[in-house]
Amino acid sequence: MASPVPPPQQLRDAVGGLDRDPFVALLGKLIGETRRLQNDPPAHVPQEDLVAQHVVDAFLPVSTETGGGPLVVRKVSYAEGRSNVIVEYPGTVPDRVVSFVGMHMDVVPANPDEWDFDPFSLTFDSEDKDKLRGRGTTDCLGHVALVAQLMRRLGEVKPVLKHSVIAVFIANEENSLITGIGVDGLVKDGLLDKLKNGPLFWIDTADKQPCIGTGGAITWHLKAIGKLFHSGLAHKAINSMELNMEALKEIQTMFYNDFPAHEKEKVYKFATPSTIKPTKWSYPGGGLNQIPGECTISGDIRLTPFYSTKSVMKKLREYVDDINENLETKLQPRGPVSKYVLPDENLRGRLEITIDEDVMNGVACNLESRGFHALCKATEEVVGHVEPYSITGSLPLIRELQDEGFDVQTAGYGLLKTYHAKNEYCLFSDMAQGFQVFLSIISQLEVEV
Repeated sequence: MASPVPPPQQLRDAVGGLDRDPFVALLGKLIGETRRLQNDPPAHVPQEDLVAQHVVDAFLPVSTETGGGPLVVRKVSYAEGRSNVIVEYPGTVPDRVVSFVGMHMDVVPANPDEWDFDPFSLTFDSEDKDKLRGRGTTDCLGHVALVAQLMRRLGEVKPVLKHSVIAVFIANEENSLITGIGVDGLVKDGLLDKLKNGPLFWIDTADKQPCIGTGGAITWHLKAIGKLFHSGLAHKAINSMELNMEALKEIQTMFYNDFPAHEKEKVYKFATPSTIKPTKWSYPGGGLNQIPGECTISGDIRLTPFYSTKSVMKKLREYVDDINENLETKLQPRGPVSKYVLPDENLRGRLEITIDEDVMNGVACNLESRGFHALCKATEEVVGHVEPYSITGSLPLIRELQDEGFDVQTAGYGLLKTYHAKNEYCLFSDMAQGFQVFLSIISQLEVEV
């Protein structure tokens, strides 16, 4: 039988803090599966069901089906071995919900030869017991274990809450090329519609502060086609490398004119404005005495969420078309015989741009949301200060949730410096503070009129 627990402080007193032993025990099971959770097809196809089963097993004593408890637990799979888990602690008032979503059960690959410890098992720093080490501790299995412990404690204590508390553990966050397996599939099937009735906290960032903005990402490849020739006869060549370098400089100039720093970036505390830059260079090969006939510069655009990725992609193609039509006037030569057009041969250099399909859109969280206010207040209470931040790093999936009508706020309690990095670890003390932040959020929403 549920026992009334008036929020806010009474709820936190009743539930208590994050118990280290069961948290570490569950996290150890999850990290122990990471060799088969690496997401990099076709070499590594994750089997999130391994984690999903550990999570479901943790709920057995307090689930409606197996333990006579209050938690309603459901596994949903859209591909063999790749489950999602939805767990609900029912509230007493219909259509009042607070949800914790985004705790994903796949990880990025790890090469054990490059680590100082085994990435595929949970280990402890001999000099710092607070450090929990292994692939996924920060991103994102530490959060899976954290939210699982929150839901289990609610199931054990059985407080009477007006809000239903719902947690969604998802598959396939680390690969945006494959769709329909994780939260996008759940949204498409309407299984998360109830979550639109309250704030949704996406738990997959870091450093214990609200992340209120992320960047969009567009990856591109600019190919320059010139004329291959002997370096001693440069006047007979169209140097594709020079063509590409000058063209990229012109494209960057046009991009920054069209997409300058936005006034809202200061409000959201973005560390950088939108950027376009090269990150990779490739060419077919050849000798040092050979002017290459073609080469490709690849790079990315990081776009603050106040600009449209569709408009940027349209502009990129327009920039390239404009340069191709006006090579003689748009691009500066690089020497006395450097040229991009050979009139006697009726030959012109040419640019081609390719944009990858996995475009991600940035997010600007609603700063007027009751969820945002609750997260800030909880962070200040528990962590001691609140400093919302934004980055032009990209998080997949959450803009799509926002566009579908979910009130998305983001937070996380791993360490940003270890995200996708070698020697990944998190701190138990940070996770323990996250546990208290979640309880504070629930308590605050309970006392709202």
